[in-house]
Amino acid sequence: MVQRRRTLFERETELSAVDEALGELVGSRLDGAGPPDRPRGALLAFAGRAGIGKTTLLAEVRRRAAARGCTVVSARGGDQEQRVAFHVARQLLQPRLAGAPESELRSSLGSWYDIVGPALGLCAPTGGAPPDQQGLRDGLDWVLTHLAVQRAPMVLVLDDAHWADPESLRWLAAFAPRAEELPMLVVVAYRPDELPDHAESFRHLPGRAGGRPIGLEPLSAAAVARLARESLGAYTDDAFCRECWAVTAGNPFETVELLAKVRDRGLAPTETGAHLLRDLAAAVKGSGLVARLERLGASTVRFAWACAVLGTEIRPALAAAVAGVGPEEAADAADALRGVRILTGVDTLEFVHPLIATAVYRAIPPGVRVALHGQAAWCVIDDGLGPSAAARHLLETHPEGDTWVVQQLRAAAEETLRAGAPDAARSYLARALREPPPPGGRAAVLYELGSASLLTEPATTVNHLRAALEEPISDPELRHHIVYRLSQVLAHSDRLAEASDTLAREIRVTDDARVRLRMTAEQFMWDAFRADEPDHPSRSRRLTRLADRLKGRDLTERYVIGLRTWDAVLRGEPAHIALQHAERALDGGLGWAEPDRGFEVPVLVALTFMYADRPGRTEELFTEGIAGFERQGWRGAHLSFAYTLLAYVRYRRGRLPEAEDFVRAGLRLAERVGPGTPAHWYAVGILIEVLLARGRITEAAQIADDYCFGEPFPAAVVFPDAQTVHGELLLARGLSKDAAEQLAAAGRRLDPRGMRNPAWCPWQLHLARAERHDTPERAVATAREALARARQFGTPSAIGQALRTAAEVSSGATRVKYLEESVAYLERSPSAYELACALVALGTELRRTGRPRESADHLYRGLDAAVQCGADGLVEAARDELNAAGLRPRLLHSTPTDTLTARERTAATLTVRGRTTAETARELHTDEPTVVRLLSAVYRKLGTDHTGLPTALPEWSRG
Repeated sequence: MVQRRRTLFERETELSAVDEALGELVGSRLDGAGPPDRPRGALLAFAGRAGIGKTTLLAEVRRRAAARGCTVVSARGGDQEQRVAFHVARQLLQPRLAGAPESELRSSLGSWYDIVGPALGLCAPTGGAPPDQQGLRDGLDWVLTHLAVQRAPMVLVLDDAHWADPESLRWLAAFAPRAEELPMLVVVAYRPDELPDHAESFRHLPGRAGGRPIGLEPLSAAAVARLARESLGAYTDDAFCRECWAVTAGNPFETVELLAKVRDRGLAPTETGAHLLRDLAAAVKGSGLVARLERLGASTVRFAWACAVLGTEIRPALAAAVAGVGPEEAADAADALRGVRILTGVDTLEFVHPLIATAVYRAIPPGVRVALHGQAAWCVIDDGLGPSAAARHLLETHPEGDTWVVQQLRAAAEETLRAGAPDAARSYLARALREPPPPGGRAAVLYELGSASLLTEPATTVNHLRAALEEPISDPELRHHIVYRLSQVLAHSDRLAEASDTLAREIRVTDDARVRLRMTAEQFMWDAFRADEPDHPSRSRRLTRLADRLKGRDLTERYVIGLRTWDAVLRGEPAHIALQHAERALDGGLGWAEPDRGFEVPVLVALTFMYADRPGRTEELFTEGIAGFERQGWRGAHLSFAYTLLAYVRYRRGRLPEAEDFVRAGLRLAERVGPGTPAHWYAVGILIEVLLARGRITEAAQIADDYCFGEPFPAAVVFPDAQTVHGELLLARGLSKDAAEQLAAAGRRLDPRGMRNPAWCPWQLHLARAERHDTPERAVATAREALARARQFGTPSAIGQALRTAAEVSSGATRVKYLEESVAYLERSPSAYELACALVALGTELRRTGRPRESADHLYRGLDAAVQCGADGLVEAARDELNAAGLRPRLLHSTPTDTLTARERTAATLTVRGRTTAETARELHTDEPTVVRLLSAVYRKLGTDHTGLPTALPEWSRG
């Protein structure tokens, strides 16, 4: 909207704040003296009721920013555009990006192009799954941050924020506090009584804004007098000015409009004419404005109504089509409306003020308003603006069973959902249901409505999808998709039994063999996560028979084989069998972001390598999977799981500081998803494990309290098992009886289901430690049972960890024997933390049995390993033991690296070529213990055990 510049009265405080912020933004002092300061952004908000002068103030902000050389981006919320997703975001960013060739846009936006492009109207949505809302917001953050840095200093101005669409407003409300970290000034204006709840952050501002917005007050009588004399002439008398102030209550908009009326009428600004001001003021707004409009003639009124329905940035030709008037008649109407200060602009029309637009819109008779919205929907479609532009108008029409309306609303919902605005898509589909759809089409709309609610309202999704299944469905493929989606949302809502039952019912009535196989695979998957599955052994046998005859020809078959892989891990079958099935599942591809598929099976296959002492391979698969999530814009629960489980891999490798960083990142993402979700259980459980390994027991206990990590535990199986972690924490706090109760309960829950692998869930190992105080004989039996299970699985880390526990609960010479064997196994594993624990435990036991020289060697090695792991509590324990032995701990420096030394590389290469330890020692001119230690370092650095060394060793080092 183009206006002449007005004098701003009584806005000195506000403009001073603006000048101060602009001065700091451009990096110079306000008086121009002294060296420039570091550019610093800010957030300013102005709040006030309608007509108080917010728009005029923001126009002055833009002028002053441009005068200082700032890049200015601006947008304005609109009463009629509140339901248009990303309307404000497009106003802000599209002008800076649109018009560039696609290749240039792809180059500048990088991986964000397909994520933010549809939301900003830069490209059509891709055929893949839409981004989640957090991923899209992260993408918009990146785009705005990139622009702010590239075109610094930048000033972002948002007027009428209370009318901004929810998608844009939520994004900006979350982004705005970051302005202080950027060369950017964000200036927002809104009506405080109309600001939505999701924009509450604008009321509580950071930094120098003082924790609250700046409120705009009405003009004083003196300011109104100055304004009147500026507009009407210096001869305007005091009584006339006082009456102007009285009838407008100092409202700047009403005052300006009143003075314009006085000028148009040629009224003398004297005391004798002051009594006419009240009637003139009434004509400025409300019924007076409507009466003024009606005097302009029927066609002009209809044109104004059409403009009010269209909202902002109105093209005259489109308004004419909606109003049903010809081009010449529309041009005359626009001229008349400009003449009475209702509209402004030529090529693009706008209302002079939002108050006028609101008054005109509300003056439209209800029936006519509905008809105009219906006409507007047809017109924007004919104009090539697409279903999304028409949808907001269709929302205002009455249901009439019109198939065209249903088609447009469904098309708009699909576009909007793929652009990342599920709330808007849901509103369109809910309206389509009320139309209603044609016979047989209701199920499809319910399915689409449920899919749009999937990530934000799972309970609503369940209701919609169940209702869809009750409808007559002629398309079998649609029915299958409804069943898949329903089982998925039930499972993700911790209702695994219902998910399994839903699939079981459909399997019985499905004739298509491939569909039945996929449903069976999905059922197997959700049953694998059920903590209350009634017959796990039977399911395991059926899964084994099915998987063993499949060849992995398509994704469904590979999913079944992947589930067979995980079942082998849970039951503790020999690790080489699980690895064999894992490679079969991966042969042909097992993507993490496949359309209409969950990511659970690919994750389980990747974790199989970790449990089988190949964590390096797991990290490779996780890196590929996370890249897939980020390409899709999935940065909510998906990315939370990925970071959290990657933290678990680092924990199992003994890289505890890295594990803590990853799990805290995963927990932050989980908190954005929502409390009490499976992502929370995973993240909190792993964080507690990491903190315990680092010796920070008090902090781990506080985390458990903060996140209510305890009973009742989730119905879904999570790893690490939540109840086992809870028991481990109780044990670390010295509550051995409580710990024994929890750990025994975990065993009673897992053992009948065949989940017997201590590498996956070491409940028996912790239970043995808890039992040794009161029932030492039972503790030994428990530890030996766990050791037998670990030997069956066969990985060095599982056996080594079980041997250390057996030593801890045993007595006499057996302790040393077990610990020596534990160290020997763990030296052949990638588990650095477990090796450090075993070395310190063996050194401690040797010191106490009178073997100081051997003790010192193991304690020094254990101390060095503990430092490398970041296990601070274990470092202190090792130092205490060395002090007790009269030995001075060496000064150690943690310099972890995955790069093999020349001797390590040679030892590894010779081992891959089949050399024995003795033969390798001879070629290296050293002894066998040194070769063992060299190879141990190789296993830890490459993330594998000795059986995986041929695959993990880089090609260039094999010769």
